Amino acid sequence: MERVPALDEPLKKSLGPATAKVMAEALDLHTVGDLLHHYPRRYAERGELTTLSDLPLDEHVTVVAQVADARVLTFNGSKGRGQRLEVTITDGSGRLQLVFFGKGVHKPHKDLLPGTRAMFAGKVSLFNRRLQLAHPSYELLRGDPEEAVDVWAGALIPIYPATTKLESWKIAKAVDAVLPSAPDAVDPLPDALREGRGLAELPDALRMIHRPRTKADIAAARDRLKWDEAFVLQVALARRRHADTQLPAVPRKPAPDGILDAFDAKLPFTLTDGQNKVSAEIFDDLATDHPMHRLLQGEVGSGKTMVALRAMLAVVDSGGQAAMLAPTEVLAQQHHRSVTEMMGELAEGGMLGGADRATKVVLLTGSMGAAARRHALLDLVTGEAGIVIGTHALIEDKVQFHDLGLVVVDEQHRFGVEQRDALRGKGKQPPHLLVMTATPIPRTVAMTVFGDLETSVLDQLPAGRSPIASHVVPAADKPHFLARAWERVREEVENGHQAYVVCPRIGDEEDQRKTGSKAKAPEGDDAEKRPPLAVLDVAEKLRAGPLAGLRIAVLHGRMHPDDKDDAMRRFAAGELDVLVATTVIEVGVNVPNATAMVIMDADRFGVSQLHQLRGRVGRGSAPGLCLLVTEMPEASPARQRLGAVASTLDGFELSRIDLEQRREGDVLGQAQSGVRSSLRVLTVIDDEEVIAAAREEATALVLADPDLTAHPGLRTALEALLDKDREEYLEKG
Repeated sequence: MERVPALDEPLKKSLGPATAKVMAEALDLHTVGDLLHHYPRRYAERGELTTLSDLPLDEHVTVVAQVADARVLTFNGSKGRGQRLEVTITDGSGRLQLVFFGKGVHKPHKDLLPGTRAMFAGKVSLFNRRLQLAHPSYELLRGDPEEAVDVWAGALIPIYPATTKLESWKIAKAVDAVLPSAPDAVDPLPDALREGRGLAELPDALRMIHRPRTKADIAAARDRLKWDEAFVLQVALARRRHADTQLPAVPRKPAPDGILDAFDAKLPFTLTDGQNKVSAEIFDDLATDHPMHRLLQGEVGSGKTMVALRAMLAVVDSGGQAAMLAPTEVLAQQHHRSVTEMMGELAEGGMLGGADRATKVVLLTGSMGAAARRHALLDLVTGEAGIVIGTHALIEDKVQFHDLGLVVVDEQHRFGVEQRDALRGKGKQPPHLLVMTATPIPRTVAMTVFGDLETSVLDQLPAGRSPIASHVVPAADKPHFLARAWERVREEVENGHQAYVVCPRIGDEEDQRKTGSKAKAPEGDDAEKRPPLAVLDVAEKLRAGPLAGLRIAVLHGRMHPDDKDDAMRRFAAGELDVLVATTVIEVGVNVPNATAMVIMDADRFGVSQLHQLRGRVGRGSAPGLCLLVTEMPEASPARQRLGAVASTLDGFELSRIDLEQRREGDVLGQAQSGVRSSLRVLTVIDDEEVIAAAREEATALVLADPDLTAHPGLRTALEALLDKDREEYLEKG
């Protein structure tokens, strides 16, 4: 009887040490269970051929095609005469050339006769402006003599995510060796859920995804496996939310006629309906005796800071303190300035001229002088300061609070969960938590990446915000467009306004060491490989050329904090015309008089980042202008991405585009957990219905059975998903 390997058995026992080593190194697959969950990327039919016309350059591909012709050419090389085999394969709509050199031509010349069908795997390269595969691996597709031709032609060939060291068909053979273990797979779905939704049993789904007989098999398997991924992930998040409701917290209710009422009374404008609605949700959460965990997401400029400040004032009213955590010193200083300006005399507690109900608003950053820092720390420990705004310096052991009631984290995607957790540990009881992001997040991502937080959305812009016109400037095709861009900057300055110029790189010595950017910029087809444009170089060229005579300064992350603050202050005060900067200005920077932005090498930024940057202009009454400069050719995906950004100001629409292009890998440990993707068939952008339904089912199940005592299979699946890193990620989230 054939031995059936256990799911946790190391692959070297089933496949041998050499194959197991490559699987571990190239694909991070270690056990029989890992390999069973390494699903095919797509399927080819023997009788059909793969589309060759749109193969991606520089990527490893597997194609199924037919040999059209093959010829051996003799050439004179540096080592004497040599031979080259050129094979043309076709799928009827496109052709692709395969090339074999030297001694490696004999076997393929014998195998690859015209009319032969085979699978070919290799890296797509460009030679003489034509796509080719050099020295591809191949596997001939021969029909079994016993098999009927139509059955053979209709068979589905799984194409696995592969690498240069491990072709798809070798993975398929390895899967054949472990597929008998599929019946032992532990089913995470409760029977009632699986039967109620008409889903296949797990062993059947694994067999059908790896060795489908029909396309219906593939669909049924994918439907089932998507549910596994969505449900296990949502149970993990539901348990996190449930655990949070068990934690004690001090309810924070604003006192009548307190600092919040005084602040509202002096506002020179009315809050938007969205701000009022979100504030009500936050105040309801703050009044409960377990910690608030809320995500506040909103369009650039939708007034999130105002909502967060009102929440902080409500906590100060109740006798507590509030801390706002910013990702950079520039942003912390900016928030401190804008909060103290908005509060006026209400921020002057303990000072002459301060209002009766005033508090102190202190700034705490790593670069502060010793005396100022000592003063700020004293104000925090005595409770004199109701509000503190700072960077990760707030997390240091020395920082003690009198009674920390609320933590506001700005721009969550830049902040590690460990840092968030360290600050939350500074309260007598866990403080309430408000996470803000200006990167709009599609609903499905909010349910997964931030699934342990309740979500509030601000999608209305306050009155008085101006529209922003965005245009792509194709510098390579139409250099006169770039000249016109600089003219537009001059015109804005002549009209009394200011402009930003954003570059992807700094351009100082340390930067050049990292990027090797002193190399000569390539030309022609390799233009995209030249080093990205740098702040220091661009500023110099603008001063000497198209913007000569204007007051230009630079701002980047490696400047001394005092110099950064000085440049930002001078720009905000109107003492500078143009600020040439890196993405340090991406979030929170608010200069209403800045109306124009030129983003150099815009194709090197992500969609959401471009939207963030663009949000720095049009913040006053004058319309904004954003020019996206690129050298990418018109047909390239990069240009299409820029076109999408230029065509809409809807951040939620752009976040969908961004996600479709990047295909988010691991939503649970996204950018923070550093472990292998847990999503293999579920895509957060397309499977909204599955994720929403799984969230509902998971919430109900966890409410009824928080410890999952009645669901051992689900517990096992959770343990597999939540290895140590992920468990920590969720605990700290």
